[in-house]
Amino acid sequence: MTIRRSAFLRNLALGLGASVLFAACGGGAPTADGGGEAAGDILKVATEPAFPPFEFQADGGELDGFDIDLMKAIGAEAGVEIQFESLPFDGIIPALQAGTVDAAISGMTITQERLNTVDFSRPYIKAGLAIAVKAEDTATTSLADLEGKRIAVQIGTTGADQAAEIPGAVISTFDSAPLALQELANGNVDAVINDAPVTLDAIASGNINGLKVVGELLTEEFYGIALPKGSPNVEVINTAFAALIENGTYTEIYQKWFGTEPPELPESAF
Repeated sequence: MTIRRSAFLRNLALGLGASVLFAACGGGAPTADGGGEAAGDILKVATEPAFPPFEFQADGGELDGFDIDLMKAIGAEAGVEIQFESLPFDGIIPALQAGTVDAAISGMTITQERLNTVDFSRPYIKAGLAIAVKAEDTATTSLADLEGKRIAVQIGTTGADQAAEIPGAVISTFDSAPLALQELANGNVDAVINDAPVTLDAIASGNINGLKVVGELLTEEFYGIALPKGSPNVEVINTAFAALIENGTYTEIYQKWFGTEPPELPESAF
């Protein structure tokens, strides 16, 4: 899989104008075991590698992407080894609750509902939901136009939550965002509601053809690193995050993937 970062940003600007802004902050953490106790020099981190440009499997099979680079930098700053574990997105929070992984970085939006079951680092990306349709579709320009339509979403995401609120919508769920977008490209659904950065990257990279993003962002969202409730690693991750910003490492990673300077982020998503 080839990620064309300059094309991604051009599409971002053309598709959403000034409404889409990305930002990030970082941090590092010591490992946790069994739901939050510091336990050594290895941090088991869950991710679902089907969310380019944040996480994906490169041609050689290794994990790559913005989130992967950021988490490795966090580990280096904190002096711990990062061991990634690939999981379905809807299995990540249960794994955190069960203590089988210590943290998760997978383009996960910080929401009030998720905060009831897991803790989050401070935000590291500002994003939001967008509507994708076929390139020739001129009738769909907003959420209201999706009433009674067929909509594809990734299971367990905020896009799925948004689609569920649309009157009369027939919703198809998929294990990954690229699969949902391919369903749209195949003409089997009328639209996809998904995170804007991933949708625009899929269009810009040429991996999925014949689609476009319409309208304004439906939401303003922030991604965070998820951890078990009460994990001491939250503070350590945020501390290392701040160090990566201060020493310029975060800016280097951001520029590598998005080709521009990162804007500032709030200390909290709410």
